[in-house]
Amino acid sequence: MNRYTKKTFVLEIFGILLAIVFLIPFYFVIINSLKSFAEILIDGAAWPKEFLFSNYLKVWEIINFPRAFWNSLIITVLSNIGLVVISSMAAWKLVRTPSKLSKIIFIFFIAAMVIPFQTVMIPLMKIGGILNLTNSIPGLVIMYFGFGVPLSLFLYHGFVKTVPIEIEESARIDGCSQFGVFWRIVFPLLKPITVTVVILNTLWIWNDYLLPLLVLQEKELRTIPLATSSFFAQYTKQWDMGLAALMLGITPVIIFFLFLQKHIIKGIASGSIK
Repeated sequence: MNRYTKKTFVLEIFGILLAIVFLIPFYFVIINSLKSFAEILIDGAAWPKEFLFSNYLKVWEIINFPRAFWNSLIITVLSNIGLVVISSMAAWKLVRTPSKLSKIIFIFFIAAMVIPFQTVMIPLMKIGGILNLTNSIPGLVIMYFGFGVPLSLFLYHGFVKTVPIEIEESARIDGCSQFGVFWRIVFPLLKPITVTVVILNTLWIWNDYLLPLLVLQEKELRTIPLATSSFFAQYTKQWDMGLAALMLGITPVIIFFLFLQKHIIKGIASGSIK
């Protein structure tokens, strides 16, 4: 029977304090999104004297939130589908083809994870312009494929190693094709790590600001972070509207995260390199 020790008590207190530290920014965003601009300037930490839910209605119309939400949703969904398909198949092939070439390719993918995005911005936009990938949602999705594959492949690579190869051999004996083995036998077993990959990529793509800023110039193509940034100009900042827009933007991803969070630890633990 586990005993409640002083160490357990200290760890619980530390966990509670850490949770409070992480929740403080959410408190400021929520309460100030319900205030007037003047009230925010007087005291940003105080409880609202009057809850101005009208801020959300104004933001909904000003930034055309339904359009921005749809753009973000399309980009996130298409990027996730592509990253899951490409990374899972590539990882499976690399694991099931043990050779020096496979190891070298895997090392190159891992090395790409440490390259700062800022170092490739200018070449990326030049090449994107030549290939007509700029100012279009499909072009942005393709770029997310390139930046997202290394991490996704890394997670899948470790997980595929835990899948018994005997299952695949049995399927081949029964006449299953190469693609059939992967999609009917292997891929269903990759569900835990697939959920983890989708969650991590969703949090990244949904909240990404810099890449959409570089690629999407038309107002109709703006994602939620780009639309929200219109309230924070160089010389003027509409904190009431801006924070309300932030709340509208992060609410869907928080719901998504809470719904699937139980899979994160399981997926990452199972996908660790053994």
